[in-house]
Formats: sequence, structure tokens, C-alpha cells
Amino acid sequence: MNGGGIVVNSSHRDDSPVLITEAQPSLDDQQAMRRRRYAIMMASRIPCLVMAAVVFQVWQLSWLALIILAISIPLPWMAVLIANDRPAKKTEKVNRFRRSHHALESREHQVIES
Repeated sequence: MNGGGIVVNSSHRDDSPVLITEAQPSLDDQQAMRRRRYAIMMASRIPCLVMAAVVFQVWQLSWLALIILAISIPLPWMAVLIANDRPAKKTEKVNRFRRSHHALESREHQVIES
């Protein structure tokens, strides 16, 4: 029992170190990545609109201008959805360090006292 009267069961606790090579990116890194995606999607809308205006000047390609315009219309909505959505959480399989039986520290050492 700890000081708050709550029973703590320490038999299920694994104190071995957790390997972080497969850890998820930090929340700050995730937010920075979402900001970059948002900026790229919003910046791609401007060239789409300009390209649609240029292509529309040619009568034979007005259908292409409509397709480019149709692609650029939902870009702000999609950019906001992607920017506000965090990546899916991975399964919580913790990768723990297991010491090899061939490690140098595992064998007995002779102690010489003087």
C-alpha cells in the first residue's frame, strides 16, 4: 500500500529499459509535420487556380480548366481536416531490451584484495 491507501501491484511492472527506436514522434514533431502538410496543400491551391485561368483562355482546353478548378476547390477543406487529425496510435507493444547471455558483465569476476 502506498501513502494514499491505494494498493499498488508491482508484480506486473517491467523495469527493463524501453527501446525508443520505434517510438512515435513527439507531439511537437507531429504538429510540425501537420503544419507543413497544411502549408503545402494551401500553397498548391494558388498555382492550380492560376493554371486553370491560363488553360481556360484556350477554348479547346476549357474542360481541363474545369477539372483543375474542381481539384482546387476542396483543397482548403482537406488541408484543415489533415492538419487537425493526429496520426493513428500504434499498438502498444513495448520493445524491451533483453540482455544477451554472451554479455561481458554476466560472467563471474575474480576479486583480488590487497
